[in-house]
Amino acid sequence: MSDRRFKIACVQHRAGLDVDANLQTLARLIEHAVAQGADLVCLPEYCAAYGMTDGRLAVGAEPEDEHEALQALTEQARRHRCWLLIGSIGVLAEDGRILNRSCLVDPQGAIRARYDKIHLFDVDLARGESYRESSTILPGETAVVVATPFGRLGLTICYDLRFPHLYRALAKAGADVLFVPAAFTRTTGQTHWHVLLRARAIETGAFVVAPSQCGEAPDGKLARYGHSLIVAPWGEVLADGGEEEGVIAAELDLARVAAARRMIPALQHDRVFEVRTVIAD
Repeated sequence: MSDRRFKIACVQHRAGLDVDANLQTLARLIEHAVAQGADLVCLPEYCAAYGMTDGRLAVGAEPEDEHEALQALTEQARRHRCWLLIGSIGVLAEDGRILNRSCLVDPQGAIRARYDKIHLFDVDLARGESYRESSTILPGETAVVVATPFGRLGLTICYDLRFPHLYRALAKAGADVLFVPAAFTRTTGQTHWHVLLRARAIETGAFVVAPSQCGEAPDGKLARYGHSLIVAPWGEVLADGGEEEGVIAAELDLARVAAARRMIPALQHDRVFEVRTVIAD
């Protein structure tokens, strides 16, 4: 790894409610990613547990200092001497709700940054497909950029993807790489996923790295789109995970971030304006 180049990998898998089984799958796929030379391995949203119980989202939530999955995954980072983005896990908040929390772990197994998902997925799709993340999840309030040996990394999660001002703020704070770990629904993903991720990369001149879950949960609900993506600052897709479990990887050259922002310095061109509504009747 040079000062401006490093290899990144996305793990794509189908999490269910069996935490031990999920952790075994993640351990196998992390090992596969490291064997490909990845310096930083990225896991999807709710990577350790995901499903529905009694009509409510179930994500294996525990207090952070007692979290079985977090302990196991930080040990994976330590064992493989790699950086690890835990896309997200459910962490119990003091009020009994759940924080959808992403953690960046260093090669010594220490958590170097935490991000709690800000935007919650409350939607009503066609054919009665409905989600109310706010019934279970406590939203975060702080955007996070973390300085690492690779560069500055911006942390987001899944539904955040639909709020471009968040990514613009992260890029203006110096983020070279923007992460979007997800469990994106198949219904929305097949139309929106690639378009939104490429747009966020183009708008910010940053790499966008999006490890995603795939497939249906064992109960036949929560169908996930897959297609983990690594997108370059000019918008081209460097790697696509398709629909099956596995690992994708790509080398990121951060000189490409500087080049894209130099050619189109849109981050420097924001102007203050007002919106006026004109009634023409």
